[in-house]
Amino acid sequence: MSTVVHHTTVVTADAGRRVLTDAALAVEGDRIIDLGPAEEVLARHPDAERIAGRGKVVMPGFANCHTHFTLTLNRGIQEDFSFPSTLRFPRAAADYLHPEEREVFAQLGALEAIRSGTTAAFEIGRNLDGYADALAECGIRIVLGETAADLDQPKAAREHVFEFNEARGEAGLERIEALHASHHGAGDGRISVAVAAHAPEAVSPRLLRRLRDLAERLDTIATVHLNQSWWEVEAVRDTRGVLPAEYLFQQDFLWPRLVAGHCRCMGTREVALLGRSRAWVSFNAAIAARRGYSPRIADLAAAGSPIAMGSDNMAEDMVEVMRTGLFMERVRTGDGERPTPDDVLQWATANGHRALGLEESGSLEVGKQADFIIVDTRRAHLVPAMRFVSAFVHQGQGRDVESMMVGGRWVMRDGQVVTMDEDRTVRDAERIARRAWRQLLEDYPEVPFPVHLDTAEPVWAGE
Repeated sequence: MSTVVHHTTVVTADAGRRVLTDAALAVEGDRIIDLGPAEEVLARHPDAERIAGRGKVVMPGFANCHTHFTLTLNRGIQEDFSFPSTLRFPRAAADYLHPEEREVFAQLGALEAIRSGTTAAFEIGRNLDGYADALAECGIRIVLGETAADLDQPKAAREHVFEFNEARGEAGLERIEALHASHHGAGDGRISVAVAAHAPEAVSPRLLRRLRDLAERLDTIATVHLNQSWWEVEAVRDTRGVLPAEYLFQQDFLWPRLVAGHCRCMGTREVALLGRSRAWVSFNAAIAARRGYSPRIADLAAAGSPIAMGSDNMAEDMVEVMRTGLFMERVRTGDGERPTPDDVLQWATANGHRALGLEESGSLEVGKQADFIIVDTRRAHLVPAMRFVSAFVHQGQGRDVESMMVGGRWVMRDGQVVTMDEDRTVRDAERIARRAWRQLLEDYPEVPFPVHLDTAEPVWAGE
């Protein structure tokens, strides 16, 4: 049966950035089959299920091009301790999680993503097979970036000593291949698997070349954390004699199917090099602002790098990411007009889906996947909604998203997430996080920790 959302505003995010008023969008199966003036579309589909769209906007969902769902465990804590973290615990709170508990935080990240309008996300990390099935059930599109590195990273962080182990790198390659074999195409095609190199300082030349070869053989995209901190820049300069982007260029690891996350500690030479490669930049604006960085987005775009957006750690709200990105780039350049809200929306929708290899999503056009969100504009902070894209980027909130469809299936309908047990996920995450952080603090009382955590068992989380 077909579905028509009618008498609504449609933000297409197509090449012409069209915004259609008093319009309708029709869906059948997993595709958009009609789009145009409301009465005309309704006349062509008289038997369709009808959804009234007055006071609402239909728009593409967001593509989060760089995230780590399970790091929601650290929410409210690690945002305030810089990067690399100034906390000196020899272990992480995540080390206290059982495998099924790690899955809970992956689900928590996916839940926040859904509630704030994300229809596609690039989840990056190690041992993703432990929660890939849970993510397949959440209903959105997920690119799984299984990460490889061959550096002894704890030793490098503690002692600035860089020792590489070939067996460690081989294990990472094997994990990527195994995950691709088991999950690429899962979830009715919503799950795909990509290649992830951790970061320039953590990956040897040999492993970088192997990862590029693997991405070509699997015909998939790749990603890397790039120029994330000045510590990274110094580390690569010390070990390789060049800057991080130059190192990747030397190893043929800059190309148009690479999504480079962060790119925030970068000079003119690297900006030009990255631009010439046409590698994607994931502008992770909110976490950059929290860390005190401001990447040179206008310069990167002018050099030739297409821009997408991501949330990175502890948060999944892409509405916040868009607004933060617009604000910080205007402050950085001293330009009160650019980037425009339409630019930023394009980065977060059409561009992001292309970066992830999801060209059939990201804009609302006949023949494309029926991946969209419905935003309720009848909110005090959104009216008047005469120029919706600007109002939404400047004042919108994730909770304004009331419904979401992915591949023709409802993921959220009228404010209710239909693919997940939201109450249980929230309760379990609160309880488990308090226990994990409590254990960490009890095991290392000698480590300075300048903030207070309420790690007592919450009564409501046990209900």
